[in-house]
Amino acid sequence: MPETAIPAPASTPQEAEIAAALGRRSVVLVGMMGVGKSTIGRRLAARLRLPFFDADIEIEIAHDGVTIPEIFSKYGEPYFRDGEARVIARLLDGGPAVLATGGGAFMREETRKRIADKAVSVWLKADIDVIMKRVKRRADRPLLQTEDPVATVARLLEAREPVYQGADLTILSRDVPHDRIVDECLDALRARLCGAVAPPAQESSTKESTTTVTATTDGISATS
Repeated sequence: MPETAIPAPASTPQEAEIAAALGRRSVVLVGMMGVGKSTIGRRLAARLRLPFFDADIEIEIAHDGVTIPEIFSKYGEPYFRDGEARVIARLLDGGPAVLATGGGAFMREETRKRIADKAVSVWLKADIDVIMKRVKRRADRPLLQTEDPVATVARLLEAREPVYQGADLTILSRDVPHDRIVDECLDALRARLCGAVAPPAQESSTKESTTTVTATTDGISATS
């Protein structure tokens, strides 16, 4: 079931324009654990007046409430990834919606192809310090149950970031108010879908653009 915890605000003309341009496509958030996919996704869905789904929660529902760590422990990661791919495929078929995916979901080629066909993908990118700050107190991350979680995250980032770069849009997740990140997602979606010009953000890009805009302490700089 989609989440409806955040009341939908009055839709602005720009948000309505984005939703109309999506048609039956969804917005899929990808990226590492701890980058804020669920938090940003709920708020983004409310702004666009679309249902929100968290793929991990949907996987647990499909397993009658068995938690992700329990699925990993009992059945192993390959089993989990197969189920994850099926759940994401089902949710994409039911679009439009905003979907937050697990950190490893985008690594599967068939899932990337489905997302490319039926959604606009947004990579929420964060550096290792931000990620560790957000996940270090949580015990529900199976891949971090290691002797050196920092090294594990560094290894995962090295392997995954080249694949995440294939997402349609990239937004830098950092310690700013959540609504600021949501605004940047909306600006980037409108630029891609509606031909609008996105205002400068700390880091926001589309596949069609070769320019990355970066905020500095002295102002805004753009590099090709």
